[in-house]
Amino acid sequence: MVCYISNTPDACMQPWHQQLADQLAARLLDGELTEGEPMPSVRNLASRYLLNPLTVSRALQALDEDGLLEHRRGLGLYVRPGARDRLRQAARQRFLADEWPALRARLQRLGISEHDLDWTL
Repeated sequence: MVCYISNTPDACMQPWHQQLADQLAARLLDGELTEGEPMPSVRNLASRYLLNPLTVSRALQALDEDGLLEHRRGLGLYVRPGARDRLRQAARQRFLADEWPALRARLQRLGISEHDLDWTL
């Protein structure tokens, strides 16, 4: 399974296709790519990100294998309905399992309580 929306310091050590898959997943999560909308073409993405079309194809294939895209015969790839919720749920689970425990421990070490935090968006 592909690890989308990586905030790890070694994200730059990931293969190019993985970095592109992460960026496209982030755009989907942010609502820039909407469900039911066609994905940009391989050529378009290759020229936009200055990547080899085979690299772009591998990134799109990773998204497709994870059930985020669907093939429409003769039309191309489209964002699958429910893809955004699926990404959000996976990102939340990763955050709660991997990042939150370390963040909570750091807050405790620094003596920061929930009252010290500004939760307004």
